[in-house]
Amino acid sequence: MNDSLVKALKQLRLSGLFGVLEVRLQEAGSHNLSHAEFLELVLQDELEVRKQRVIKRRVKSAAFRDLKTLEDFDFSFNPAIKRKEIYDLASCQFILQARDVLFVGPPGVGKSHLAQAVGYQAIKSGFLVLYRSVFDTVRELIQGENMLEDGNTLKKYLRPDLLILDDMGLKQLPHKAGEYLFEIIMRRYELRSTIMTSNRPIEEWGKLVGDVPAATAILDRFLHHADIINITGKSYRLKDRACKKPSKE
Repeated sequence: MNDSLVKALKQLRLSGLFGVLEVRLQEAGSHNLSHAEFLELVLQDELEVRKQRVIKRRVKSAAFRDLKTLEDFDFSFNPAIKRKEIYDLASCQFILQARDVLFVGPPGVGKSHLAQAVGYQAIKSGFLVLYRSVFDTVRELIQGENMLEDGNTLKKYLRPDLLILDDMGLKQLPHKAGEYLFEIIMRRYELRSTIMTSNRPIEEWGKLVGDVPAATAILDRFLHHADIINITGKSYRLKDRACKKPSKE
């Protein structure tokens, strides 16, 4: 490429095209591509680079605990999990319909992995996603200056197309946790989708948040348009430990 072409590409911020243009020029010559075919190829290259750049930014903004994918999930380890049900969620139709999802089951059975994997798929489908543990969410809202609609802290939880609240029941929640969680669920109700994971059955949520009326109000709205996925079985985190033989002294 000559210097003027390189300069023009940089001025137009066509970094995707810049990286593959030499290869595409050779391909065009060897395959006798028309001008239109060549232009379509290089523009698709540029669009793909921009798409991957957006995905990378949104993954960072989502703040996943771990970047999980459905391809990494071992469905054979726990046959109780229905692959089709999970992949239906990964199609993101529930987000378009502003529906919610609740994963319920004991620790270690893959709830967080599946929730984050669905969240990653949502990002690749063009949606904004935010991941937080329930405990961190409540703590952050309590530390915020106010709960006004124009407050930045609350806005962060209302803006995403998909909010993932993980680990309900893993830690004792602070005072007034129910009020703050209700505020989020109420404002997202029938407008944005939320995924929650819980280590405890919903009958115990009143005890978990220390406020039975608030827990009832949360569940009333959250479960109204929710898919409940109960997961039973063995712990993934313990499977490797179980396979290890005790060392001889």
